Amino acid sequence: MSCPDTSVVIAVLTYKRPERLKALLPLLILQAADSPMPASVLVVDNDPEATACSVVQSLASDTVKYVSEPEPGIAAARSRALLEAQGARVLVFIDDDESPSANWLGSLLDTYHQTGAAAVVGPVVSEFEVKPEEWITSGGFFRRRRLPTGTEMTVAYTGNLLLDLEQISRLGVDFHPRFGLTGGEDTLFTRQIVRRGGKIVYCNEAVVTDFVPGDRSTRKWVLQRAFRSGNTWSQVSLELAGGGYERLEDHCRLLGSGCIRVLGGPLRFTFGVVTRSVADKAKGLRTFARGAGMITGALGYSYQEYGRGSG
Repeated sequence: MSCPDTSVVIAVLTYKRPERLKALLPLLILQAADSPMPASVLVVDNDPEATACSVVQSLASDTVKYVSEPEPGIAAARSRALLEAQGARVLVFIDDDESPSANWLGSLLDTYHQTGAAAVVGPVVSEFEVKPEEWITSGGFFRRRRLPTGTEMTVAYTGNLLLDLEQISRLGVDFHPRFGLTGGEDTLFTRQIVRRGGKIVYCNEAVVTDFVPGDRSTRKWVLQRAFRSGNTWSQVSLELAGGGYERLEDHCRLLGSGCIRVLGGPLRFTFGVVTRSVADKAKGLRTFARGAGMITGALGYSYQEYGRGSG
């Protein structure tokens, strides 16, 4: 695919979700067709067995390009998308378990043109395969905050993210392979954008819907994700820290913040038991899990959420 310097590449990273990809790609082809800038779709298949290839071939569309990235880990797949999009003006990430709203791409591009930001992030709204239990809904664990369009951010996720490739190249940021199997590669990437002088802004109109399967709308998954989030936050923070005293200061700060959560979480849980508040019990456990993750991350332990077995 040869892209002019005004073009847009919509990148979908996928791993063994052919049915979700089959539903998503026609929607992205429509978004590309309606785009105010020339646009195409890139599928980066992180499955060594190339399970997404047949899905792309079945579309028989010149708009969609398929590449296989056998190196395990989400960081390798995102870096491959950056490489494949060289020559384009804009790269937009969307996950294979998401679905874009009607004017998703146009809204991202409008905000990008109005602000000149290095990155634009949009909201992700969850849709559940099965109705979650009260513990999940009361805790609000899948409700993400919404902000006014144009709000500047210090960190962002990559499931709904536009990147100005010229600025990204100038800033010299990429997805660190160290975080390929742990997650947190997007946290490091976007925090580096801001630290190096780039601007990330929010676009409230560019909504994508995240499909949450039944095995993720559980207490176990929520607590594991909280632990992983805390774990990678500490590791990313230490990766960004300088040497000597600054690193020691960050190390102590992360341990302190983790300990506060480990102590405060059970207190909130106990308050929830006394007051019969499901929300406080749920949030207390989640706070404890995140704090434990922060402590272990500060101590050098890496939790591999995306680790793969030999089979």
